Amino acid sequence: MPGSPDMRVYEWQGEPTPVTTNRGVVGDEEVAKPAAKDIRATAVDIYTEPRWLRKRRARNGESVPRRGPHAAKTIGISMGGGQTHPQNTAHSARLHQLLTNLLALQSIQRIAGWTNSKSVGPYPSHYANPPPVLFMAFAKQLHSFYEKELRSVCEHDPRTTRNFPARLSVFSMVTINFGPATVTFRTLTTATSPGGDLGGHLVLWDLKLIIRFPPGSTILIPSAILRHSNTKIQANETRFSFTQFTPAGLFRWVYNKFRTDADVNKSETTTPAEHEQRKKDRARRWDEGVKMYTRWQGPVSTV
Repeated sequence: MPGSPDMRVYEWQGEPTPVTTNRGVVGDEEVAKPAAKDIRATAVDIYTEPRWLRKRRARNGESVPRRGPHAAKTIGISMGGGQTHPQNTAHSARLHQLLTNLLALQSIQRIAGWTNSKSVGPYPSHYANPPPVLFMAFAKQLHSFYEKELRSVCEHDPRTTRNFPARLSVFSMVTINFGPATVTFRTLTTATSPGGDLGGHLVLWDLKLIIRFPPGSTILIPSAILRHSNTKIQANETRFSFTQFTPAGLFRWVYNKFRTDADVNKSETTTPAEHEQRKKDRARRWDEGVKMYTRWQGPVSTV
């Protein structure tokens, strides 16, 4: 109640202002710490896989995983790299079970939900539904497009399985970097970092920008146009990361009425007029995609 000794009035000035813990931490440590613990437990099992042990013992000159010198596992509905149709990533039975068990944990589902669709409670009783967050809140039209396209894929082929319920995530794939000292190379996504502190700054190369990225932080990145990586962390620190994304090939599959570009282009039923229309569509697809972003109308701080 107003005037109560355990309450204080904050005179908000109208600018976006984070509410932090008493240690200045933005975010929910009750999510970040359990998530780091759960990822670490799965990492122990992954790093004891014979195939990974062989990679760790690889001689100089052999290739290093493109996301960095650590285990990075991807799971979900993929499309690209020569695939003739969308399908779930293939793993050994053991690894598939490890990854699906991890994605089923509340700590991971809360991150997935907070990142893009609806956060996972518990909430006060007056909340009829979880509130919209991040992706939905800041790019509602683009969020709806992602959800519609993924729903179309799953309805067209019931064999495809989403990583999370539709109410939590509109992304088709997840990559988890299992560290324990995750340092990613420049790559062309949403990313959450549930571990680490003094290092691990996020680097956006095209913007020439370095952002401090403390534990529990989440960022939405248009990864098709922004190369990103993170810096080294301290010797005694650990860092894991959790990334969600949807491959462009999946969107093209739906646009092609559930066919690949190659199938459409070589089909005898595709008319010259349709080929010409496809060229025009490709030319304007970029502009249409940009229009789905929400233009920020609030205060802007130049960094």
